[in-house]
Amino acid sequence: MVFTFNGQIQAAREVLDPKFMSLYIPVYLFAIYDSYRSAVDLNKVYLLAQRENGRINVFNIGALEINYLDKRKPWLAVVWSMGIPSVGQLYLHRLVLAGFILISTIVIVWQSNFILALHELILGHVRTSSSVLNTQWLLYLPSFYFFTIYDAYVNTIENNKLYCDVQKRFLIENYQPEGHILTIEEH
Repeated sequence: MVFTFNGQIQAAREVLDPKFMSLYIPVYLFAIYDSYRSAVDLNKVYLLAQRENGRINVFNIGALEINYLDKRKPWLAVVWSMGIPSVGQLYLHRLVLAGFILISTIVIVWQSNFILALHELILGHVRTSSSVLNTQWLLYLPSFYFFTIYDAYVNTIENNKLYCDVQKRFLIENYQPEGHILTIEEH
């Protein structure tokens, strides 16, 4: 990816491993398709829930987690994810996804020899640093890293919208005077 973005097509051809060629394009296309499909499906579910004034479960105890709905800071989720991928998801109590992201990050960093290359680079051994890198694995790192940041941010925003909706419904149901209809403006 880095070579193609910089217009170095020949260098990109040299680092591509034919063993992995069948994985690059299908994985990329599926990720785009699945993201779009999921967004459309979730928007439909949201619209139906809004029309039917559906109840939202604000507290859930599951086999893997205790999850509760509260308002969280999106910038904090981003900072945590920038520090260590998966910690932003932990901040949102998405334990299964956080575990998957952490394991995937460890595998990608380990297989790419990123830490060893960074160590050599800090010591000033640029050629050694470049030679120890496994570019096939290193190419996964930027997209995976920025995905974790984006995922934590977007899910925090959506979680906060859900929280505000639950609070609005609670206040209307419990504190609206009898016989009066108060409306709350959407922001």
